[in-house]
Amino acid sequence: MDRHGAALTGLPGHPGRGGQRSPAQRIAVGAALVVPPLAFLAVFFVYPLASIVVESFTRGDGGVSGAFSDVVTDPGLREVIWFTVWQAAVSTVLTLLVGLPGAYVFARYDFPGKGLIRAATTVAFVLPTVVVGSAFLALLGPGGPLRLDLVDTVWAIFIAHVFFNYAVVLRTVGGFWSHLDPRAVDAARVLGASRLQAFRSVTLPLLRPAISSAALIVFLFTLTSFGVVLLLGGPTHATVEVEIYRQTTQFLNLPIAAALAILQLLAVTAVLVVYGRSQERRSVHQALRAAEDTARRPHGVGPWALVGVNLAFVVALIGVPIAVLVQRSFSTAGGLGLRYYRELASDPRGSTLFVPPVEAIRNSLVFACVATIIAVGLAVMIAVLVVRPGAARRGLDILVMLPLGASAVTLGFGFLIALDQPPLDFRSSPG
Repeated sequence: MDRHGAALTGLPGHPGRGGQRSPAQRIAVGAALVVPPLAFLAVFFVYPLASIVVESFTRGDGGVSGAFSDVVTDPGLREVIWFTVWQAAVSTVLTLLVGLPGAYVFARYDFPGKGLIRAATTVAFVLPTVVVGSAFLALLGPGGPLRLDLVDTVWAIFIAHVFFNYAVVLRTVGGFWSHLDPRAVDAARVLGASRLQAFRSVTLPLLRPAISSAALIVFLFTLTSFGVVLLLGGPTHATVEVEIYRQTTQFLNLPIAAALAILQLLAVTAVLVVYGRSQERRSVHQALRAAEDTARRPHGVGPWALVGVNLAFVVALIGVPIAVLVQRSFSTAGGLGLRYYRELASDPRGSTLFVPPVEAIRNSLVFACVATIIAVGLAVMIAVLVVRPGAARRGLDILVMLPLGASAVTLGFGFLIALDQPPLDFRSSPG
């Protein structure tokens, strides 16, 4: 039995001959692991998505809508699709260009505050898009501290995307880079190679799978970008996800929204297939070392300058937008004050949608905890299965990642349409 089969053998149950499970027992264990995640995906992903798509493509007279042909023939929608693809490609290239030097610094150098700064980049990655959009509206607008007027331009989208995804490159590429043995590069330098030649001939081939993985993740996130583009792109710049939102909420054109959602899902599936293959190449065995054994203190003016420049860039990219947002939260007509913080607990207009801050925080914590428990439990089941070789494992890996690229707008409407009758009536439930 291989090591993957041995991993399953250690699960609770009655072992077969010699402490190993029989084929029937292994099949039963595999089924017990795969059924709950697939059932969850079927109920909360496939069923709502299929419901909204079927309803959207059904005309009032029972015929089939020609939404796909409308998408292909409409110049405006073709422009949206083209903009979605090329802005994602440019955002990915820019993120790699600014992220790779940082990945090198964090992988190869040990300096004060390294862990704190790395954590700060991760905080930027998980911030809500509305918060990030508000920060960049304040920073890049004509009245901002930089006196720029980049809002409603594609450059505002690029900068915000780099802000969000810098941590992806830092973690994915830098994390792998920190485990590569630096003695291979030292050997190339001793043999007469320059720094650039050593990087191109030794380091880059080893890093290529990690760089490919990071690039595909960033491309996926920017391809399906919604909040950033909606807030910063203005009416002239819309991704497919933003257009799905507009067609659904503003024009009430569900067939067009569904057609765009399907096209987006197909594109995401293609990206995930390529990502899965890059992960397989990355898993090829290499001589890796502990990260603490490869990092060293900078020595000399050059290394310290490189570290300083990268840290200054991180502060500018991550710290400045957040600092501007904090500053604006205290800025009132009469100067700095706590007026807006006090108004959080009041409801002067008597809105029925008002939620006290304490209750909102409690709801957020409860939802986060419940979602974490469910996600971790299902993910562990899938993880046990996807480490096994074979095409079925690869297909399962892609399937569970598909919700990352599904249209949140379309899926949300699918919940309202599909999950509205017992025993799946979740309209008034916390879930």
